Amino acid sequence: MIKKIILLLFLSISLMTNAQYSTFNHGGLNREYIYHEPLNLAANSPLIFVMHGYSEDASTIEWYSGFNAIADSVGFAVCYPRGINDFLGNRFFNVGYDFHIGIETVDDLSFLEALATHLQTIHGLDSNRTYATGLSNGGDMCYKIACQGSGVFKATAAVAGMMLEDIQDSCTNNISIPILEIHGTDDNVTYYDGDMNNTGGWGAYAAIDTMMFFFANRNSYTSFQSLNLPDINSSDGSTVTCLKYTNPSNCNDVWLYRVVGGGHDWPGSFGNMDINSSVEIWNFFQTVYCNGFTIIDEGSQSEFFNFFPNPFNNILNINISKEATIELFNNNGSKIKEIICSERSVSIDLSDLSSGIYILRATINKKQITKKIIKQ
Repeated sequence: MIKKIILLLFLSISLMTNAQYSTFNHGGLNREYIYHEPLNLAANSPLIFVMHGYSEDASTIEWYSGFNAIADSVGFAVCYPRGINDFLGNRFFNVGYDFHIGIETVDDLSFLEALATHLQTIHGLDSNRTYATGLSNGGDMCYKIACQGSGVFKATAAVAGMMLEDIQDSCTNNISIPILEIHGTDDNVTYYDGDMNNTGGWGAYAAIDTMMFFFANRNSYTSFQSLNLPDINSSDGSTVTCLKYTNPSNCNDVWLYRVVGGGHDWPGSFGNMDINSSVEIWNFFQTVYCNGFTIIDEGSQSEFFNFFPNPFNNILNINISKEATIELFNNNGSKIKEIICSERSVSIDLSDLSSGIYILRATINKKQITKKIIKQ
């Protein structure tokens, strides 16, 4: 526990920003949060809550997560809620740590749900696309949301998080919710193999694999996939394996990014550099949105369909194996262009598009291949 406090306290001091906090009264307390939305954000856009770790602060995770830049590029709102100080003077979200029992009584689950509803209302955001993510204590809070929440948050994504045994035992809200976990196998704070004897002082919790399988069963998974991701940065001392529990009949996926050799950090900002946690989290939220489209593949090109360059400026070149229908969507799922391609190579002028992330979908012999493209 001490290592966790020292690490995150150091980050909070060294990465302080001139954050602008807003206040929201809940439970007799004036709670604080940072809110960010892009200029001219479309109505009914998604909302993502990003929660800091124990003894950390909202401004710190705003800085290193990079979610504001993704929000500006793609088009969603971000809220960074601020935990209150506990009896030790450290900011936290109350998930029921062993050393907080009988002392800390703040209802953070109710606060987060009330704040989300408030922001949805005053900013015209989509109640069906409101999500929660966080690091460490913020990640632990994601599991409290999943097990005890009322359904305000439609999916959660934890980084270096865990689910306390007490929360798992009370996981009775009967709400199937998509879950993503990104976790290092060498995490020396939130142990990958669990801590049922509470040697770390946080409380008893199961191994990460066990925890994810618990949610996979809860979400009625029918298929399982394991994929070793490319070791893009061989100098970071870690690799990533992606485990996916899915059911084609619903969108309640359970994904685990197992960072082999990774520690207690936010991959892409610290530690592992093979993935960008924030991008992976956004893509996960997009994937499990049932009424939208799926980002199927960010990796290798298909033998039937490839394109270049990516990112591109104005012209996108596409090579196809046979006649295909090419559709272009913005990141909210609205179709903006459709082209029937009868030649093996085609160049598309997309100079009229603004910079950002788009989705390219090719239908070839009734098979659909979906790719993400980025316009600079």
